Amino acid sequence: MALAPKFAGQRLLFAQPTAEAGVAPAVHTLEVYLDYVCPFSAKLFNTLYNSVVPLIKENPAWKSKIQIILRQQVQPWHPSSTLVHEAAVAVLQLAPAKYWEFSNVLFKAQADYFDVNVVNETRNQTYKRLAKLAASVGVDETKIYELLEISDKAADDGGLNNGNKVTNDLKVLIKMARLVGVHVSPTVIFDGVVANDISSGWTREQWSEFLGKNLA
Repeated sequence: MALAPKFAGQRLLFAQPTAEAGVAPAVHTLEVYLDYVCPFSAKLFNTLYNSVVPLIKENPAWKSKIQIILRQQVQPWHPSSTLVHEAAVAVLQLAPAKYWEFSNVLFKAQADYFDVNVVNETRNQTYKRLAKLAASVGVDETKIYELLEISDKAADDGGLNNGNKVTNDLKVLIKMARLVGVHVSPTVIFDGVVANDISSGWTREQWSEFLGKNLA
């Protein structure tokens, strides 16, 4: 699926693809649909970001042949899932170059946003914690919170259910996942086809074997 320019921070591109005569340059696309409060998503992301990405960067034969896209997969049966994904969208809007780094620390801290750890705080209190987490990777805490905060006053038109400054972008991301029929997290799509063989438990070696076979 295409990636809108405003969501470009979700893409990891390691090198410019090379073109053959008369053929436009193209790369393989690995899309990972992950939920920030899903333990299996965290496991897959950790291996991918901290082991596989460095592996790709070190391999000249692979760097120009693949791009990785992180697709946000909100799981609404965990109410906090929406909140943490909103925080990632806020980082995507404000500091797209920090998006993957923020995703990394958010996955590491995901238990802080599990049901038991958010049930007794207000929505805006959770946003404040998420803004502080964003600050840990160098994103402006105040500006992130401004994007996330829900007002306790009616809008000028009397509206009482207007969301925040990332709501519209989150709607687009959710719509994109629905259009390709993704339901569970994690889900991995390689070159437009769901790769059911890829597991959250895959090791660096299994990923290396997969890439070696599919990027040849």
